[in-house]
Amino acid sequence: MKKLLLLPVLAVAAVAVPAAGAGGWATVGLSSLPTGTPPGKTWPVDLTVLQHGRTPLDGIAPVLTITNGDGDARAFTATPTAKPGVYHADVVFPREGTWSYEIWDDFSQTHTFKPVEIAAPADGSFPLLPLLGALGLALALAALSVATRRRRRPEPIRLKEAA
Repeated sequence: MKKLLLLPVLAVAAVAVPAAGAGGWATVGLSSLPTGTPPGKTWPVDLTVLQHGRTPLDGIAPVLTITNGDGDARAFTATPTAKPGVYHADVVFPREGTWSYEIWDDFSQTHTFKPVEIAAPADGSFPLLPLLGALGLALALAALSVATRRRRRPEPIRLKEAA
């Protein structure tokens, strides 16, 4: 009798377990990467969340979390946009350093991404504006020189000597 009861239980378990495992999962795509974002400035990013990698997933609140080696962590909840399955977040890295970032898709899993180096922009000590001005002046002088050389100069008038 016990063997007869065990058979239906095993049959139900064999069908139910794969069905439960095949349930919800999602992919997250980013509209941009934080590369080049200076500290204290905003990295505006759109997250596209697709159920099973195909169907836009609405009605969720994905969270993008940044962390650095010092244990500093910041979370940014993305808000829905007008496009189905697309959410927007404005992320700010508070200071320089190597930052990791991940996204909890609010559906099935956390998606991790390669760490990024956040660095301050150059201090602007390179004199780019004066250099461009000098280059422009040099080009203008060269053009003027070429233009004056191309003009025909009148031949000098030669006077005949009296015999």
